[in-house]
Amino acid sequence: MPAPLGIHQLLGQDDFIHRHVGADDVQIKSMLDALGLPSLDALMERVVPTDIRKQDGLALGEPMGEAEALAELKAIAGRNTLHTSLIGMGYHDTRLPHVILRNVLENPGWYTAYTPYQPEISQGRLEGLLNFQQMICDLTGMEMANASMLDEGTAAAEAMAMAKRAQRKNSSNLFFVDEDCHPQTLAVVRTRARFYGFEIVTGNPARDLPGLDVFAALLQYPGSEGRIGDIGPVIELLHSKDALAVVAADLMSLVLLKSPGSLDADVVVGTNQRFGVPMGFGGPHAGYFAFRDAHKRSAPGRIIGVSVDSRGKTALRMAMQTREQHIRREKANSNICTAQVLLALISAFYAMYHGPEGLRRIARRIHFLTNTLAAGLKSAGFQLRNDTWFDTLTIETGERTEEFYARALADEINLRRLDGALGISLNEVSTPELVDRLLALFGAAQADFSAPSPSGIPQALERDTDFLTHPVFSAYHSETEMMRYLKRLEARDIALNHSMIPLGSCTMKLNAAAEMIPITWPEFANLHPFVPEDQARGYHQLFAELQQMLAACTGYDAISLQPNAGSQGEYAGLVAIRGYHESRGEGHRDICLIPSSAHGTNPATAQMVGFDVVVVKCDSDGNIDIADLKSKAEKYSERLAALMITYPSTHGVFEEGVREICALIHSHGGQVYMDGANLNALVSLAEPGKFGSDVSHLNLHKTFCIPHGGGGPGMGPIGVRSHLAPFLPGHPVTPVPGTDATHGTISAAAWGSASILPISWMYIKMMGAQGLALATRLAILNANYLARKLDSHYPVLYTGRNGLVAHECIIDLRDLKERSGISEEDIAKRLMDFGFHAPTMSFPVAGTLMIEPTESESLEELERFLSAMIIIRGEIQQVIDGELPADNNPLVNAPHTQDDVLTDNWDRPYSREVAVRPAPWLRQHKVWPSVNRVDNVYGDRNLVCSCPPMEAYQ
Repeated sequence: MPAPLGIHQLLGQDDFIHRHVGADDVQIKSMLDALGLPSLDALMERVVPTDIRKQDGLALGEPMGEAEALAELKAIAGRNTLHTSLIGMGYHDTRLPHVILRNVLENPGWYTAYTPYQPEISQGRLEGLLNFQQMICDLTGMEMANASMLDEGTAAAEAMAMAKRAQRKNSSNLFFVDEDCHPQTLAVVRTRARFYGFEIVTGNPARDLPGLDVFAALLQYPGSEGRIGDIGPVIELLHSKDALAVVAADLMSLVLLKSPGSLDADVVVGTNQRFGVPMGFGGPHAGYFAFRDAHKRSAPGRIIGVSVDSRGKTALRMAMQTREQHIRREKANSNICTAQVLLALISAFYAMYHGPEGLRRIARRIHFLTNTLAAGLKSAGFQLRNDTWFDTLTIETGERTEEFYARALADEINLRRLDGALGISLNEVSTPELVDRLLALFGAAQADFSAPSPSGIPQALERDTDFLTHPVFSAYHSETEMMRYLKRLEARDIALNHSMIPLGSCTMKLNAAAEMIPITWPEFANLHPFVPEDQARGYHQLFAELQQMLAACTGYDAISLQPNAGSQGEYAGLVAIRGYHESRGEGHRDICLIPSSAHGTNPATAQMVGFDVVVVKCDSDGNIDIADLKSKAEKYSERLAALMITYPSTHGVFEEGVREICALIHSHGGQVYMDGANLNALVSLAEPGKFGSDVSHLNLHKTFCIPHGGGGPGMGPIGVRSHLAPFLPGHPVTPVPGTDATHGTISAAAWGSASILPISWMYIKMMGAQGLALATRLAILNANYLARKLDSHYPVLYTGRNGLVAHECIIDLRDLKERSGISEEDIAKRLMDFGFHAPTMSFPVAGTLMIEPTESESLEELERFLSAMIIIRGEIQQVIDGELPADNNPLVNAPHTQDDVLTDNWDRPYSREVAVRPAPWLRQHKVWPSVNRVDNVYGDRNLVCSCPPMEAYQ
């Protein structure tokens, strides 16, 4: 085992580790004393099974200081070459308004928040997301929209799946894709369709659709090569076949084009990237997903809805889809459990800042420059492939294609290279000077910008309806007003800049400023994902180094960085397992064993790759029931494809038999997928790639410090053993070294959300092998300290050997609920009065709270949380003893707002002080919930998912 570690050993050589971990040596000793243990290593020996424990240190370098790491990363970033990229294909240069950059993207009040499952302390993000949905509905002409998707490709794949669910009477399994669809979107759709048993046919919709029996079709509007087709007749044809029309639409073009909804589309998907979100070599970007009201019950993802609180005040919440996977499991509409919240918010604020007139100016300017460029090229004798356009021209260049492409590169301009043609897509930052440079490349005369040029938009397809008419899109055009609005929203939420967020399984740890700084560097932020490889040398170095570091942390042989969420990592892992079985002539293996305690995304993902889910029981200690596992592995031996487990287990303990479990599955020909949600308890202690797992997804937004962003962005790369490496996802546009695109594409960009990968690179570099080892040990120490201190007040449900837990613990509230009527939700809401976000409620066991403190919290913060929980336990006892009424006490009335305590008629059997300042520290600082308890039932029965009138908030 490595030598005992203490912070005093590290301070001399590092200036970051002690800023990441919350406890110092004195606090560590105090917590160890409470556990009766002499050292951190003694704790590890009692917690981590001996047969999986890593005996040597991590193969990583010494810790770097913040300045040193930033300097090294800046040098790597400098290897990227920033040319003017006019490649298009769904990615365009844009300008993020500085007021949004500073007050949202660079603000921990926005980027460190968690998914808004607790609406009373998430009203700011929820209002921003409701604005996002309203913006999408307005621009697409659809009745409803969800609160964002992962990217355009994923959104299109989800639309295909939803279309089949919605068209149960249509027996066809054929999905038609417009040949002018973006190639990366087609690749993601093909991968998804393969496991659903759908056939994909591509072609010209007007020419090829009439003779086909399809259940839906995907149309690109405008097309990838720029043409604006009249999709109305195609949609009418589809409806005559009882098929649905899915339209992938460019959001900026919809400012000037007729909305797909007005042309009778059923689903509209796309990306919000060009609404202020940097290209970032592919992400993160918010995908959008809009649909007809008739499909709301089968729509994937999250929908923000309007409800009321207990005082009748307008309040927002996540409607219907909230944690859908944990309810419906393999029958869930989708496995996606995150949304690109931070990016969706940025795009919504961009639209609000510019307003409808500002967006029109931007779109008209882009189109005017494109019209002028088209006229100049035509005057020089060039023929365009597309006779209509918004911002994209495809120029027939024949045998001179490479010549013109090389000329553009020499002038530091990237064009899209096609067979015998070149594509040019102008954007928000394009200028008249750029148009003249482009004309000069083709030997054309300079443009006359005073002369009118014919519009590329057919008159019949010009937008004739208003959009963004709600007052919220016209109220914040000055920087002063926008700054204040953003601050008002931020003040309604609790994020990590307020207090510990003790969510079990979610690992809400420090997202250090030094880690976040590089994502706004132009060298990372402004690169198009499809630039020539030699322009992205910095990114490729970053990828290679991060892959090596992640492999060192996990023991896997190969890493794919493509999946841009944990759910996508699950999917990519199971796709690799399917590919492996098929390569061995065992494609019949289709049974996936999943413990009953598993994350809900596990069974949802398994069904997405065509596996039949068989549930394995857990025993009374929360471990996998080995006897039941053996029985089912033997029963399904010939069909066994995989076992999905979480380790440490979802119950927060290190199961002793994990090696035996993995060996059992392998003996029956199956593969072991290990969910990486709890990897924060393993780094430096045990390697999943060495103790039996074949593949894991690695939540970089958990263990490796990418912030949760209020529910996204996330990154879910996968690690695999060598035999699965050939089946990692590839990409049709940008080859990924060591992969074959025929094995599938998971995300629209080859390296997923590449621009946030520097965060994890910085974290690992600054922590080094010693820092990561200390972080894991402190995560386990903090959890055991909380468990020990809470156990006399709330029983800890599961422990491993020696009565210890891993990095999280579950407290059992069922007996208290039976005796008092106080539920886990009441405790969760009461914690808001103390300024805390609730732990994870009722997962994996109903009637419980799962608590994960992480390594970033100090003993002082842990003690504040303990104090809050102990005070709450006393209040529960008062209810049990009859000192407080069961229907009128601080718990059932929680959270308490200013509206409560400012009323003249205080008629509750406890004081205002008890209501809102139940602990001493609240005299110094108080975070006020902005609404009382939200009525979930009302919100679902009266589903409204668009912006209410402004007076509703008054």
